[in-house]
Amino acid sequence: MPNRRQFLQAAAGTAGLLGLHASGLLAAAATAADVPRADRPLKFLFLGGTGFIGPHQIEYALARGHDVTMFNRGRRSGMYGDRVEELTGDRDVNVGDGLKALAGDRTWDVIVDNSGYVPRHVRDAVDLLGGRCTRYVYVSTVAAYPDTPGHYREDAELAPLADKSIETVNGETYGPLKAECDRIVQDVLGDRATIVRPTFIIGPGDRTDRFTYWVDRVHRGGDIVAPALAELAVQTVDVRDLCPWIVRLGEAGTPGAFNAAGQTWTRAGLLWAIRADTGVESTFHWCTPEVAAELEYPFPMLAWGETSTTFDNAASRAAGLDYRPLADSTAATLAWWREQPDERRANPRGWPDAELEGRALARLGG
Repeated sequence: MPNRRQFLQAAAGTAGLLGLHASGLLAAAATAADVPRADRPLKFLFLGGTGFIGPHQIEYALARGHDVTMFNRGRRSGMYGDRVEELTGDRDVNVGDGLKALAGDRTWDVIVDNSGYVPRHVRDAVDLLGGRCTRYVYVSTVAAYPDTPGHYREDAELAPLADKSIETVNGETYGPLKAECDRIVQDVLGDRATIVRPTFIIGPGDRTDRFTYWVDRVHRGGDIVAPALAELAVQTVDVRDLCPWIVRLGEAGTPGAFNAAGQTWTRAGLLWAIRADTGVESTFHWCTPEVAAELEYPFPMLAWGETSTTFDNAASRAAGLDYRPLADSTAATLAWWREQPDERRANPRGWPDAELEGRALARLGG
């Protein structure tokens, strides 16, 4: 059965590959008029900015009155019009122009690193840029912790990367690679580093379709196949809470590492809460790991294996991260999903189709 790291890696990969049009994005959280201006405008550089979290960060930074530059591969150029300066290159210095667009002596107040997955790439970036910024915010992941059950605080030892030559990102290597990147940023930059380790990120604009599956499926009602081991833990963070907070951490120059992981639910509790929020009659049929493996049945977001892992959020709360109620995330995600084009909604990513669900229900006696 896939483990926590594999599902987080799949999510990260999808988020990096699929863009989100920035037009109207801030309306999913608040209008620009609702966002208070920062005490003073800062110069922000975002490494990556057109996936899932990047647009939420950049739109918030713009609404705060900051001067924003974005560095990426240019595959979705023009997403922000003339509001954002775009620099094009590659995190790998051996590909195309590499980091040449960032060379020189130009400085930024805050650098937010969304696209660092390979230690060599992160090392090159901090070596080049570390002395030219006041604050470097690295977006890591809770998958950087060892893939063993427990309750993890930020001072826990991160997963080791046994083979430092590995650069292929997959379900097995994603966590250790991110852990090594995490260590590099902290070792090189010390107190000028801020590390954010999110768990599953949910909310409008999520092109991974993980949380969206459960919101949509429960809203359709009826008999629903759900993962057994229903007492296992799951934590999420809404993108509309996470991304503005990341910008504010940069503004404040807050050092340290932070788990971005909200309320701890059981799998069953999360699904029951979604059902309560949608108000639609439905029945969950709990599918054992054995039947799920036999049918190759996907459980978006909830198939973490057979042990519970939780992440302490006291530090992030103390640093100003507020976690909105799940009902808000459920309603906003459903509204966003309903606004998607028919073709998009007809081709979700990683969902079980009706035929497979019917087979599973037959096996489960539902």
